[in-house]
Amino acid sequence: MAIRIITDSAADYTVAEIEKQNFQCVPMSVNFGQESFADGVDITRQQFYERLEKGEFPSTSQPAPGEFLKYFEEAKNAGDEVIAILISKELSGTIQGAELAKQLLGYDKIYIVDSKHATVSMRILVNRALVLRQEGRSAQEIVEEITALRDRVCIFAGLNTLEYLAKGGRLSKGQANLGNLVNLKPLITFQDGKVVVCGKQIGFRRAFKQVAKLVEENMPDTSYPVYYIYTHDKTNCLSFVATLKKMGFDFGRPKLRGVGPTIGTHIGIGAFGIVYVKKEDA
Repeated sequence: MAIRIITDSAADYTVAEIEKQNFQCVPMSVNFGQESFADGVDITRQQFYERLEKGEFPSTSQPAPGEFLKYFEEAKNAGDEVIAILISKELSGTIQGAELAKQLLGYDKIYIVDSKHATVSMRILVNRALVLRQEGRSAQEIVEEITALRDRVCIFAGLNTLEYLAKGGRLSKGQANLGNLVNLKPLITFQDGKVVVCGKQIGFRRAFKQVAKLVEENMPDTSYPVYYIYTHDKTNCLSFVATLKKMGFDFGRPKLRGVGPTIGTHIGIGAFGIVYVKKEDA
């Protein structure tokens, strides 16, 4: 009996990464007006951001239960177990779709895990699950460790603009216009699966320093990788890495990862951030 690991495209893996590491990824939908694309299948990250730059505002939607049913049926027919590590249920109905597919199939060897995260912070959990599978751990053991690990995963990010938060209904247009006028850079994190604002600074220089202080308060466990994230343009991310080094934080060769459409829709181009596992006593 094998263990199949499944995630969704909110984890922002490339096709090459998925094939190399032997897991499955269910695509979210990216919508521009009446056009709908399967994330990472019908539209690339580059194509998505090019349309965003042109002023088109997208939306995203969760996979239909039938998408999960297809993968789950294949596993059942092979007698395999499934661990599905999916985008936070506070951000998407993806988990509900997966649970419905499990119920329809009536197969109890499917474990559905709420990552309580999205984008690269999801990847940390999926990557750990892949390592544990390689070590020969049971599905139940993998689920238990991933569930314990997720509360130690940290993501802190700074946004370039408030425009997309306003378009998505998370801020009023007036608040966004005022914030952009004074060059306000909001800082966000995940808390209990929700995206919350954890700070605001005027300009990127101050934003970099505040995120660095958040890292200092929640020091990384360097036995796990530290990732730096960006949306389309790496400039702000690289400047943030330089700021960290000036403040005495050096976590080795920078591992930069791009954020895809699911979260990019809501935060826009030019965002920067850091993702890691914090020390247990942090």
